[in-house]
Amino acid sequence: MYKVVTVKDRVRVEPSKFKQDLMQSVNESITAEYENKLLENNWFIICLVETLEIGEGHIISGDGAIYYDAKFKLLIYEPLLKEVVEGKVSEINEYLVFVRSGPIEGVVHISQVMDDYISFSKTKSLVGKESKRTLGVGDTVRARIVAISMKNLKEAKIGLTMRQPGLGKPEWLEADKKKSEKPEKPEKAEKEKGEKKK
Repeated sequence: MYKVVTVKDRVRVEPSKFKQDLMQSVNESITAEYENKLLENNWFIICLVETLEIGEGHIISGDGAIYYDAKFKLLIYEPLLKEVVEGKVSEINEYLVFVRSGPIEGVVHISQVMDDYISFSKTKSLVGKESKRTLGVGDTVRARIVAISMKNLKEAKIGLTMRQPGLGKPEWLEADKKKSEKPEKPEKAEKEKGEKKK
């Protein structure tokens, strides 16, 4: 889930930025300190949205920088269990499908792709034996988050499933919708009417 959060922190502005406009130097310092960082609460910081307040500067003995108490807004991404996400398939192997959703890659075990026996083709795509549904690199999919492991940025992974109603490729969902909206065959409807009269 993407959201904007307001943060209050002391921002360190290096001496090399003293000649710049104060707002510009504080914004650059916030960006350098926060952007593309993963915090302990599973927040991945994407970028600075805006700086709301800059307080008086403070000097700390032995440090040539100036510290400003600042209030600012950050755009963050926080994966949530059971959240439905959309993403693009970035890689497929015999056991896993990797889905890029936001700044972090999700993983779908092959058993969680569809309700069908799946084969892995030489073209690095998956094919359902009975449904003939295919999944390849670059396909857009909808999946649900079932596990979150965010120990560090390099190993951050999200476990996904596509085996629940309303999940999978948009083409699969459209086909399922059309199938459920299909009217009964006229002969079947007539037979049922005849049985009711008896």
